[in-house]
Amino acid sequence: TDWGNQTVITEFILLGFRELRDLQILLFLLFLVIYLATVAGNSLIVTLIVADQHLHSPMYFFLGNLSCLETCYSSTILPRLLAGLLTGDRAISVSGCLTQLFFFGAMASTECYLLAVIPHYSALMNTRFSLQLAAGTWINGCLAIAVFMYFMSQSAFCGLNEIDHFYCDPIPLIKLSCRDTHLIVILDFIFSFLFTLPPFLLTLTSYICIIATILRIPSTTGRQKAFSTCSSHLIVVTLFYGTLMSVVILPTLTNLRVLNKVLSLCYTVLTPLVNPLIYSLRNREVREALSKAINPLSPP
Repeated sequence: TDWGNQTVITEFILLGFRELRDLQILLFLLFLVIYLATVAGNSLIVTLIVADQHLHSPMYFFLGNLSCLETCYSSTILPRLLAGLLTGDRAISVSGCLTQLFFFGAMASTECYLLAVIPHYSALMNTRFSLQLAAGTWINGCLAIAVFMYFMSQSAFCGLNEIDHFYCDPIPLIKLSCRDTHLIVILDFIFSFLFTLPPFLLTLTSYICIIATILRIPSTTGRQKAFSTCSSHLIVVTLFYGTLMSVVILPTLTNLRVLNKVLSLCYTVLTPLVNPLIYSLRNREVREALSKAINPLSPP
């Protein structure tokens, strides 16, 4: 593209929820409460898992990883969104935008495969293998987005500097590039496919097998309890993968931008909030560890 006569963009304007002008303070308070609850809940889970010897097992190791990931994940999106809602300043530098995109992409990619690993924790009795598997999910997520960001960082951006989203989404960024973006578009499609559909299908298959096993439990009470836990996990997983894949698949038409933002809120804001509740705080051993931490003198 010939962009020699155009002004190169040095900052973007994240429009966010600008159409809801009268609700800016209300949205700020809502997202502030969600962010504080997300950080507090996930940090509590990590602290309990590290401090309590009874929780030093592969299962809780992966749940601790998930909680740590969720804290970092929401922290890449919500602080900037909160600042924009409170002050009205929605400007973000190009380097800041690309940095946010890198960390968001790395965390989202890591979470996709971490959620696929979690149903298999009962088979992962080897601590060394659990460490390798967890490290693999983090490294793969970071490497994939690093390759994508290398090509994105070579772009110069020009034209209208507005991004109609509440975070630095890759699609509008690609559209604002002054250079040929065919390779970047192909990479975006490949990585979006590799980090959503295969882990989702793997996770879905795992839970179907787990449900089949639950149905063979002779005790009705035991079956109901196990199914309740499993179904809640499956709901959260489907919410995360489903909304993430919908945003990738949906065409970026003007009349779908609001829907795109709503779906994006599900995997950027809601899942980090509900994951500690669904995966950890409903767990008896975690509740016991929490009770012991609050009241050390209580009987075991």
